[in-house]
Amino acid sequence: MTENAKKVYNLISQIPVGKISTYKIVADKLGIKSYRAVGQILKRNPDAPIVPCHRVIKTNGELGGYAGTNTPQKIKILQKEGLQVEGNKVVNYSNYIYKF
Repeated sequence: MTENAKKVYNLISQIPVGKISTYKIVADKLGIKSYRAVGQILKRNPDAPIVPCHRVIKTNGELGGYAGTNTPQKIKILQKEGLQVEGNKVVNYSNYIYKF
């Protein structure tokens, strides 16, 4: 596991239940220049959902992927945690953003 991956997993572990963050916020917080790099790290998360990569979404509120697959499982987990998802987007996502 790379040093950046460890940093990403440690940081997203701080996102509480019922909150979400974005790939951009995570990247900016860690000084990683590419938001996509964060997405690629999360795609390979060996400890999902314990390390809650499902709580990281796109800046526009869209879900993005989950564990290298499509999003049905991500939707189920987020809904179980109290977030409303319609289509491929968290409803009123800006109300739930966690910025560390």
